[in-house]
Amino acid sequence: MTMSLPGHRLLTSEREQRILDLLKESEALSVLSLSECLGVSEATIRRDLQFLQARGLLARFHGGATLKAPGQLELLFSDKESKCSEEKQRIAVAALELVQPNDVIYLDGGSTVLRLARLLENRTGLTIVTNSLMAASLLMESGHRLILAGGEFRAISRTMIGPLSAHILQSIAVDKAFMGTMGLTLADGLSTSDANEAFTKKQAMSRARQIILLADHSKFGVSSFVNSGHLNDIQTVISDHIPEDFQQRFTELGIEYILG
Repeated sequence: MTMSLPGHRLLTSEREQRILDLLKESEALSVLSLSECLGVSEATIRRDLQFLQARGLLARFHGGATLKAPGQLELLFSDKESKCSEEKQRIAVAALELVQPNDVIYLDGGSTVLRLARLLENRTGLTIVTNSLMAASLLMESGHRLILAGGEFRAISRTMIGPLSAHILQSIAVDKAFMGTMGLTLADGLSTSDANEAFTKKQAMSRARQIILLADHSKFGVSSFVNSGHLNDIQTVISDHIPEDFQQRFTELGIEYILG
């Protein structure tokens, strides 16, 4: 391991890069080891690890950190919104056709689901349950009944997640849950980058009569860090393009698919 140069105070960005470089050399390092290597306090290292974890670049454990397991790195929410923007809008418009007046629906924290949230002013009398603070901010003056799932705030996705969300989600039932995903494979189903987010997704899906997945073409064949649902959990998939092998499997499972 390389020690920091005497007399040189590392900037935060430099320090974060050094942490990642050190973790590439070792499978895992303690907070104390990183503190000694970089010549900063343990409190500073803990803050750095927290920010790096929030960006999906490493995984923390008690007293240290390790590089994130292989998988898809998660983009910042603003970057997600701009990716495949036109396709996501078409998917959202198609999804709106499945929302009927007076429905009780769940909105997941994905960027495509957020596009749907922007269109819900075209429906009346909805009850909307969501863990997305972005969706909640759009809908707070909509006139729809709005229920927020509790939990721990996850900055990178701007959602409330984890075991604390279970109390509310297990107390309700919804007609339709509109879900997003980071990845979707034939072997493993849905996946995301955070275990607590996966927990909340599964809780929400278990309380829905119909699960509708909104996924643009970039999600197919991609696997992320942790499973967040299985193909046979889903009733409907809406996408801009679905590969033929997925279409065949959806047909076998009785999953309706819609191209937006």
